[in-house]
Amino acid sequence: MTTSIEPFLRALVDCGGSDLHCKVGSPPRVRIDGRLRKLQTRDLSAADTTQMVSEVLREDLVEEFHKTNEADFAYSLSGVGRFRVNAFRSRGSCGLVFRRVSVGAIPLSDLGLPAVLQSLAMEPRGLVLVTGPTGSGKTTTLAGMIDHINTNKEVHVVTIEDPIEVLHFDKMAMVNQREVRVDTEDFVTAMRAAMRQDPDVILVGEMRDHETVKAGLAAAETGHFVMSTLHTTDAAETINRVIDFFPPHEQKQVRLALAGALRGIICQRLVPRADGEGRCVVMEIAVNTGRISDAIIDPDKTSTISQLIAEGGYYGMQTFDQHLVSFIRDGLITLEAAMAASTSPHDLTVELRRLGLVA
Repeated sequence: MTTSIEPFLRALVDCGGSDLHCKVGSPPRVRIDGRLRKLQTRDLSAADTTQMVSEVLREDLVEEFHKTNEADFAYSLSGVGRFRVNAFRSRGSCGLVFRRVSVGAIPLSDLGLPAVLQSLAMEPRGLVLVTGPTGSGKTTTLAGMIDHINTNKEVHVVTIEDPIEVLHFDKMAMVNQREVRVDTEDFVTAMRAAMRQDPDVILVGEMRDHETVKAGLAAAETGHFVMSTLHTTDAAETINRVIDFFPPHEQKQVRLALAGALRGIICQRLVPRADGEGRCVVMEIAVNTGRISDAIIDPDKTSTISQLIAEGGYYGMQTFDQHLVSFIRDGLITLEAAMAASTSPHDLTVELRRLGLVA
C-alpha cells in the first residue's frame, strides 16, 4: 500500500520545519533550524514517491515532468498550508522537496533586523538587492520589506515569483502577485508587462539572467522601486555579478546605471544560536553613498567596497564580521559558529582580541 504525502506535510508544519525531503530508500526528513531530521516512519518505496508526485503535480506539468524529469510548482493542502515543490528523478525514481510558504509576512520589527532595512524599504525609487545562499532567509527578509511598504504606503506593488512563497494581502498598498508559468510565461515577459501595470514597487523573485537584470535596472532607472535576489556572498561580489551579466562592451554603461540606481545591498547568512533555539541572521549591509557609487563606477575601486562598508556605520552599514562581533558580545552565538560564518576568520579573531572578547 502506498503512502500519501498529507501526513508528512502535516508533520512538517507541526514541528515548525522549513522543508520536507522525500526520496526512495529513506524515511522522509524535515529541515529544522538548518538540520535535516528523520521522521519516525518507514523508508519510502518507489511506489510511494511516484504516488506522491501524482498527488501534487498539476495536470499542465505532467507532460513536462515526463520529458524533463523536473518540475517546479506550488501546492496547497487545505487546513495545512501552501508549499513550493520541486519534483525530480534520482536513480530513476521520483523524489520531492517541499518548502513551506507563509501566509502573511513577518513584520520587519518582529524579525529583529537592523533598522536601516525599514529605511531602504521606504525608498521611492531605485534598486535593492538581497543576497545569500539558498536557505539563508532572503525570502523572509524581502517579505518583511514588502509588508513594511504594504503597511505604510499607498502604492501598487507587483511581485513576480517562481513560485509565490509568501502570500500578501492588501493593507495600505495594493499587492498583485504573479507566479511564473501560472500567471505569466517568465520573468522577462512579466517585467515588460509590469511596466504597463502602473507599478510603484516591483519585486523580482530572482535575477537569473542578462535580460531580467537589464529589465530590473531599467525599471529602477525610470522611477520605480525594484527589489530582487542574487545568490552571492557579499556586497562586492554582488556588484561584480550584476556587471558580469553583461558583455564587456556594455559594462562601463552598466556600472554607471547601477551606481545611479542602486539603493542598497543586503547580504545574509544564518548562524546557529548559542542556546540552540534557532538561528541568528547575520547581515552585511551596503548603502549606496557617494563613495560606494564611485567604487561601483571605477573597476579599480570595486575591491574597496568591503572597507567602505566597514567605515559606513553612520549610514547603517555593517560588514558580516562587525555583525558577528556584536552577536558574540551579546552572547547570542558561539565563537565557533562565528568563525564558520566569518568572511575573514583571521581578521575576526584580531578584532575580538582587540575588544577583549577572546584571549
